[in-house]
Amino acid sequence: MAQEIQSQYGKIVIREEVIATVSGVAAMECYGLVGMAPRNVQEELTDLLRRENFERGVDVQFGDDSISIQLYIVVEYGVKISEVAKNVQERVKYVIETMLGLKVDRVNVKVQSVRVTSAKRK
Repeated sequence: MAQEIQSQYGKIVIREEVIATVSGVAAMECYGLVGMAPRNVQEELTDLLRRENFERGVDVQFGDDSISIQLYIVVEYGVKISEVAKNVQERVKYVIETMLGLKVDRVNVKVQSVRVTSAKRK
């Protein structure tokens, strides 16, 4: 699917994969996030998604004049999960609206796992 925007010069089409990738990159800029998790339950959580596969950790739903985004994330052990999730929501909404010019209705965050980083294991 794609989001279409009609401008005075013609039509702009933004593919779902673009929205998902931009959302994933924006989320990864937030403190406390270790990575994106696959949205498909059958996939292993052992491997975090690489930058080129961030869209697999994001689900985009299209409304009439807005979009809803669902992110599947892995957070770092020891951080306040609710704060990390709130920061992710705010960051993703801001980036999508300013960078792509799309109206974001909601950003849902699903914490799939908590990771202990190597620095915390000592």
